[in-house]
Amino acid sequence: MGCCEKANNGLNTNGNNVKGDSSSTYEHVQDYYGRVLATSKDLKTSACTASGRPHPQIIDVMRKVPAEVMDKFYGCGAPLPLGVDGLKVLDLGSGSGRDAYVCAALVGEQGSVVGIDMTQEQIQVSRDHADAYCQELKYSKPNMRFVEGHIEYLDQAGIADESVNIIISNCVVNLSPDKRRVLQEAYRVLAKGGEFYFSDVYCDRRLPQHVKDNQILWGECISGALYNEDFRRLAREAGFADPRILSSSRIDITDAQLAQVVGNAAFSSITYRLFKLPHHLESLWEDYGQVATYKGSIKGYEHSYQLDDYHVFQTGKPMLVCGNTAAMVGEDGISWLSKHFQVSGDRSMHYGLFQCVTGPQALQAAPQSQSADSCGAGGCC
Repeated sequence: MGCCEKANNGLNTNGNNVKGDSSSTYEHVQDYYGRVLATSKDLKTSACTASGRPHPQIIDVMRKVPAEVMDKFYGCGAPLPLGVDGLKVLDLGSGSGRDAYVCAALVGEQGSVVGIDMTQEQIQVSRDHADAYCQELKYSKPNMRFVEGHIEYLDQAGIADESVNIIISNCVVNLSPDKRRVLQEAYRVLAKGGEFYFSDVYCDRRLPQHVKDNQILWGECISGALYNEDFRRLAREAGFADPRILSSSRIDITDAQLAQVVGNAAFSSITYRLFKLPHHLESLWEDYGQVATYKGSIKGYEHSYQLDDYHVFQTGKPMLVCGNTAAMVGEDGISWLSKHFQVSGDRSMHYGLFQCVTGPQALQAAPQSQSADSCGAGGCC
């Protein structure tokens, strides 16, 4: 264990950022979200409320979600991908079920959604309205279900290997006392070509112990926030070789006393995209002369598609991409996005490192070091 602790640059063997055992962490989170908070208006920071306006298609679906489900929603983004018709979605820390309900509409009657949460009060809210909601969607039977359990132990909740296409999560992973296992389990249950598409809270530094020990800040998704670079290390260890940032926004500590506790630490809500593409993602961005073209086939993104903060594909316009990006959008037909892209070229000819010049973030990044974590905040190419 000592070797693992050293290798993880200050993280313990669980990727844990809090003092104390797992049971006490679970109990505090369950109490805070199940009994202390009545609605999202009771929160003391902007961490656990949605940042940025969701896509108009998502907003339209949200209007149909039951009021109680919406009122009990505590999230830090809108990690809800479009174009998921017919896919199997897993929502980690589904809470009252808002994101799961939206996904139930997005995947259609032939798709399915499973939500898992450890807070009994929240699970009950999500279950109470599920049947009526699916009837409103004109489904012959419900396409979603909710399981009480821990996101670190999906095996105990009956989630099989490679059984889901998309995993979503909204401001929940930071609450886990074992973040490494969360990522490992996510990788296990994802089918090849699947994706962990989620928003969470991150910090620009490793937090001191007195911040980690503050129970209010823990419930507010602040104390459990990982240093962003430590998260990326854990993601790579789990098998997600090239973490991509889709969006990022600053979090404000609105309570003066809590702001004093955190000091100069800066927090952000970040939406990450982690693809499971074994044997296709490399540690460096390599140039094979491949070209990707978006077909414009995702409803709501007819004119362009944003893969990450480096790549916006215009419909019908070929874009030169590195091998990693080619794999993410459809090389060899493995990625869930493959039906929406045309990828030309293979890896038979190598031209060296790929030059990151495809987007605004890439243009701003210094070309000194090209690894899957060094060219700006979210990777590129």
